[in-house]
Amino acid sequence: MEKVAISLEKIDLIYDEEADVLYISFGKPREAKDSVEVEDGVIYRIADNEIVSITITDFKARTTGK
Repeated sequence: MEKVAISLEKIDLIYDEEADVLYISFGKPREAKDSVEVEDGVIYRIADNEIVSITITDFKARTTGK
């Protein structure tokens, strides 16, 4: 993957407990033009060479080991 930037001016975290998914958004909301799964269940969403959000599936299982 080529180098991309992250805007840290604003970070939003949304956890969907029913789906066990954590959504992390950076900066002003923007539509992603591309996505890259950097490891199983961790997806970077990219627009204009900048990561606009990260989606992490099975979040509770990853953090608690359950």
